Parts: sequence; structure tokens; C-alpha cells
Amino acid sequence: MNVGFIGVGYMGYGIAKNVLKNGNNLFVIANKKRAPIDKIVSDGATEVNSYKELCEKNLDALFFCVTNTPIAISIAENISILLKEKTLIIDVTTHNQNGSIRMEQIFSKQKINYVECPVMGGPVQAEEGVCGGIVGASEENFKKSEIYLRTFCKDYFHFGEVGKGAKSKLLNNFLSLGTATYVIELIKSAKKLDIDLEKLFAVAKLGSGNSTALNRIFDNVLKGDYTGFKFSTSNTLKDLTYIHEMLKDVGNAEILADVKKSFYKKAVDNGNGELFISELIQKE
Repeated sequence: MNVGFIGVGYMGYGIAKNVLKNGNNLFVIANKKRAPIDKIVSDGATEVNSYKELCEKNLDALFFCVTNTPIAISIAENISILLKEKTLIIDVTTHNQNGSIRMEQIFSKQKINYVECPVMGGPVQAEEGVCGGIVGASEENFKKSEIYLRTFCKDYFHFGEVGKGAKSKLLNNFLSLGTATYVIELIKSAKKLDIDLEKLFAVAKLGSGNSTALNRIFDNVLKGDYTGFKFSTSNTLKDLTYIHEMLKDVGNAEILADVKKSFYKKAVDNGNGELFISELIQKE
């Protein structure tokens, strides 16, 4: 298959690598971060210099994996008129609750099929091809997308029409980012209270607070590595902003989302937006 990829960045590289590894011809377009582009080109992808050139590659599928909904919509509005009807859009972007619905509307005007598939997992899972796919699409488009989803997902779940994937992804991030935030604040508190971190970790693993976030963050901290949770503070703030908007009038969930969002807004305002959230353990 001829596959295009917009957004070969920190997360997109691993997905793109697996698409390429499964025997597809991969075409990528340059972005601000040269390192992942140079890396995927060295793996065998072809770099193009414009959306027009990308769309001339007789694409069977085109991946989106960009930073946020406004960027995705801007690109979609520019590229939709250049694509052939047969192209299948697979959008891995984490959208706000209505972003993927707007994306589908843009592409449907040109009779181009659209599938949203935000994923659970980080760059490591993406590169290993073991992400969890959260799919929103028509039944027909979902079936068309499976040949691609299998390349980078350990498993994937069809939640229903476009929009259901975005909402389900945000709810999952509400849980995962909440858990990670508790672990970060646990470690910061333990340091201030002079509690033995190694013993605290051993105890925490035995209780109901045990989680992937606990192990990923705490195990690395004990080795002096604060990069165990590889998700940036600015992206966390973006996701929690989307989550807070979605959970308006949902009682305590709205309050919790707002409180978590405030932590990361303060960190971004203090100039720590590019840090992984686990690196905030070292910051006041």
C-alpha cells in the first residue's frame, strides 16, 4: 500500500515505523522536528516537501498524528481538496470532544473516508507496535482500516461512529493522567516528609494503588531517572483542557479535571511545558 503520514514526531515515529515495517511504501512530510523525520527516512520512508507532492503519491491511506485539533483541522482543510477519493484517513490525533466529527465533515465533502483511532500507550509502545486503538468510524470504514491498525496496535476497539473514539480516549486519559498525577505528588510529598522512597514503593505495589503509572514513574525515580512517564507537560495541559471541557456539568468529574488541569497550567506558566510530567517531581 502507499501510505502517507503527517506528524512523524515523538509519538508518530513509532507508528510510522511499524506501518513501514509491514511492507508498505511510506511517504512523510517534513515538520519542525528533524530528528524523527531523518530517522524514518533512514528506515526506508520517502520524504516529500509539500502536501501537493504527498497527495500525488496515489495514496491508499493517510495518517494524521498531530499536536491538537486546530492544527489537524487546518491541515485537513488544505489537503482534502488534493486527495483522491479512495484515500482512507486514519487520524491518531487526540482531539477535543468534537474535533474528529469536524474532521470527518471536512473529508466527507470530498467523498474521502475517515477513521479516528487515538491510542493508549506512549512512544515506547508505539515503536513496539503494542498500542491500544480507540476507534470511531462507520462499520465499513472500520473494516477497511484494520489492515493498518494491526501494524501498530496490540488490540483495538470499535466504539461506534466518529466522535465516540475521541470521547473514549479523553476518558481514558482522565484516568491515566489522574493516576500519574497522584504518583508524582506522592513522591514529592514523600521527599518532603523524609520517607524512604524504596520502602514506600515496595508497600505501594502491594496495595490497590499499584498501577502502570506507579511502576513506570517510581522504578525510574529510584534509579535517578525522572523521565519514566514520557508525556510532556504541555500535552498534558492540552488533554486536560479538552477533558475539562467535555466533563462540564458532570459533577465531581468536572471538579477533578479542573484541579488536575490547574497543576499543569501552573507548570507550563513557570516555563516547564517541555518537561515530561514525571520530571516535575524535581520542581516546586
